[in-house]
Amino acid sequence: MLKIFFLVFMAGGIPVAVAMAGASLAYIVASGSLPPFVVIHRMVSGIDSFPLLAVPFFILAGNLMNNAGITTRIYNFALALVGWLKGGLGHVNVLGSVIFAGMSGTAIADAAGLGTIEIKAMKEHGYSTEFAVGVTAASATLGPIIPPSLPFVIYGMMANVSVGALFLAGILPGALLAILMMLTVAYFAHRNGWGGDVKFSSTRFFKAMCELAVVIGWPLLMWLLVSKLGTPPQLTVFAGLASLFVLDRIFRFEALLPIMTPVLLIGGMSTGLFTPTEGAIAACVWAMILGFGWYKTLSWKMFVKVCLDTIETTSTVLFIVAAASIFGWMLTATGVTTDIASWVLGFTKEAWVFLLLANLLMLFVGCFLEPTAAITILVPILLPIATQLGVDPIHFGLVMVLNLMIGLLHPPMGMVLFVLARVAGLSFERTTMAILPWLIPLLLALVVITYVPSLVLWLPKMFF
Repeated sequence: MLKIFFLVFMAGGIPVAVAMAGASLAYIVASGSLPPFVVIHRMVSGIDSFPLLAVPFFILAGNLMNNAGITTRIYNFALALVGWLKGGLGHVNVLGSVIFAGMSGTAIADAAGLGTIEIKAMKEHGYSTEFAVGVTAASATLGPIIPPSLPFVIYGMMANVSVGALFLAGILPGALLAILMMLTVAYFAHRNGWGGDVKFSSTRFFKAMCELAVVIGWPLLMWLLVSKLGTPPQLTVFAGLASLFVLDRIFRFEALLPIMTPVLLIGGMSTGLFTPTEGAIAACVWAMILGFGWYKTLSWKMFVKVCLDTIETTSTVLFIVAAASIFGWMLTATGVTTDIASWVLGFTKEAWVFLLLANLLMLFVGCFLEPTAAITILVPILLPIATQLGVDPIHFGLVMVLNLMIGLLHPPMGMVLFVLARVAGLSFERTTMAILPWLIPLLLALVVITYVPSLVLWLPKMFF
């Protein structure tokens, strides 16, 4: 009966969060087994979680970076590094998304932030709008795979696994996705005879490589100082941060300090300096230091607007989590999850078959449900089966999030489709067709990530 109520509400065009809460309330009233107040109680309990405190702060950090003009700096850095290659702005698009993913944690923020700059620039350089939209949509999926990631926070809370381990697990799969997308850009460039979009400048390229060297070498130097020489960790980090600002002032780097955001977050979490929730606060502080103090591109008026936008987005996300928590609890209480588990385990006891079926289900669900809602519904159903079959919950989390990110590119509910259709001025149908070729590298990466768990688990096992 619960499923019938939910499907009826969804068929009536009611928003998914309201449909989940409404179906739960309707079932309780119809069955008379529990007082209706249970719905409110379970919804409040669903969002009374310390890890969920990271959600508003990661959203705020992404919004601050977007509004402080840092997206432009990232774009210019990527342009200097790969813009001279064949199909240059396509490569810039992917590399820019990799970097911005380390700050926003959401595909929609990536598409709306960098997407606006990238699509405009690609159209001005003669690329078709469809190609620009396709590569922007595909690269936006990197946002929730490369840490930090809001879907990982939600999954970690639902699955009771380490959010820090999930963040580390996303690094190598994110790199794989980026490589496959850049290879796809190279294929289109070769087929269409595209050249580079900016003239190769040895000065700009060398400067960009120096920035990259600092980003890679700085954490290694900090690790050597602390582990080998025994210098106090807090003192070492503060001295190291001061040296970054000095280097940036002397050499006037384009995007050194913004690119350091994911390095600082991952470094702080993996060394135990702060939790993922505290890391989200650290990301906000870092964004404010850059916006207000260093680049001076943020004003207090802009900051108030960013905070209001963050409140609006956070309210939406947490309402979905609250509604999905009561719905998931009802699914468990009515025995739906047990029945599904029994059916699946009766059908197969092979982990690879289960993962294949789970992928197909999650791809389908991702076409209709917002990722946060989908995670909170699917975790109680699928994770117990996965653990019974020996699938690592961190590995399964990566598989689930990537499936749902691909769902963002599909009609009828794909939010990235709606955002990019508005940004590019394309119809929804043309935007959908533009994205179809880019599903090939995404699905190929999904297969590799699903059936090569060592790619996902190598870094978490090293640090956790």
